[in-house]
Amino acid sequence: MLSKSAARTFFLLGTVLCTGAFVVLTVDTFGRIPEQTRAEAITPEVIHGKQLWEQYNCMGCHTLFGEGAYYAPDLTLVYARRGPMFIRAMLTDPEGMYPGERRMVKYDLTPVEQDALIAFFEWTGQVDLNGFPGPATIGLAGAGARPPSAFTAPAVFQQVCTACHAVDGWGGKVGPSLDGVASRYDADYLRRWLEDPKAIKPDSRMPRLELTPEQITELVDYLSTLEAAEVGR
Repeated sequence: MLSKSAARTFFLLGTVLCTGAFVVLTVDTFGRIPEQTRAEAITPEVIHGKQLWEQYNCMGCHTLFGEGAYYAPDLTLVYARRGPMFIRAMLTDPEGMYPGERRMVKYDLTPVEQDALIAFFEWTGQVDLNGFPGPATIGLAGAGARPPSAFTAPAVFQQVCTACHAVDGWGGKVGPSLDGVASRYDADYLRRWLEDPKAIKPDSRMPRLELTPEQITELVDYLSTLEAAEVGR
């Protein structure tokens, strides 16, 4: 049993050591913040996006950096997972992207505000969170691992199209499966459809995406490889 003097000494030394360790760890943590948060990338546009995030209370539905609500998808890595085109389309018209399925409010954001939020999401995806929440996977996982055809798809297909469509059982289920689409439609039809779905089918649920000519060509070339013979591979 310690004497009063020994107990006092033990207490004082323990307090000093613990306090010292706390100070060292605190200094080390603050020293890591600029690099881990990529402080040099926090532009006025990113700051504007953060202000809009707070102004519209996005955290009331979404999660960011592990904080927020779980009513809607986590957006920490949304830029890497979905890309700027998908984000802009959702910010422009959520209902148009998922007719009758999404309850996200249409905020009528200006192009400048959309750019700011996209820049903010790009920055959040580059913050070093020590492995949290895990690497972003492009598209939606179906029953099992991504098929080989998913890896050969252009980025715009993996980021945008798989939100609604599936190939070989991998992707979304909002729209029809694209397995064998090349056996049903020729390249010219696919191109015209991608340019403006409603011009071909006025009651189509697919929105008109702001695809560049290069992206349309990439998509047509890829879709043209999805022959019926590949279904169920």
